[in-house]
Formats: sequence, C-alpha cells, structure tokens
Amino acid sequence: MHPEIKAFNEDRETEVEREICTKLATSIDELLPGAECKIWHRHPVWFLDDNPTVGYSKLKAGIRLMFWSGASFDEDKLKPGTGKFKDASIVYTDPDEIRQADLKRWIKKSKTIQWDYKNIYKRKGKLVRLK
Repeated sequence: MHPEIKAFNEDRETEVEREICTKLATSIDELLPGAECKIWHRHPVWFLDDNPTVGYSKLKAGIRLMFWSGASFDEDKLKPGTGKFKDASIVYTDPDEIRQADLKRWIKKSKTIQWDYKNIYKRKGKLVRLK
C-alpha cells in the first residue's frame, strides 16, 4: 500500500473507519494493478492514464467510495452525484458491507467506461467520454 494512503487510513477516527479504508485500499490495489495512486485533494485516489478513476473519503455518514465515471456504470448500488459530473458512489459504515464481487465488477467497468476529467479545465468544465 502506498505510504501516504496507509497514513490516511491510519489517521481515521475509529477502528471501523480504519478497517473500511484499509479494506478498500487493499482491494483497489489488487484489482487495479498499475494504476497510479496518491493523496489528491486530501483523499486517496487511483488514476488510469492520469485520469482520476476511483477513490474514497470520510463523510459524516461513513466512508464514501467514489467512481469518477460511475454514473455510467448502470449499477443500482452506486448513487449518482449531483451536478454535471459523471460520478457515483456508495457509503460504507461497516467493513462487512464491502462486497468483493461488487468492487471487482465496478473496477472492471472503471477501466472500460471513462470520462475525461484530466482535461476538464481545458474544456472549460465540459466532460468528454474517453471509453
């Protein structure tokens, strides 16, 4: 696990939050080999070809796993974000809620369904589908 992401996980307030974050990071690392991972805007994020793909953050309600292009995945468990972006997410409050089969399917889709967030500023906020 990337040292910055490990530090982020260990810095969570409760043991349950630490377990959720560690389980997510370990799973994403395993299912998305070769992706660049780093702390981006204070949260762990994995990138494919410099494009943000998946990450997680702490909310009051729990730990939110977000896929930047997830609204295009056609997955009931992933709730689309608000606004003009194509993100979708799920919030976990217990590590046992994380289903490996779901993560595997979503990450597989994240490789084949991507919106170009990398160049969003160049396009003045307009998203273009890459894959």
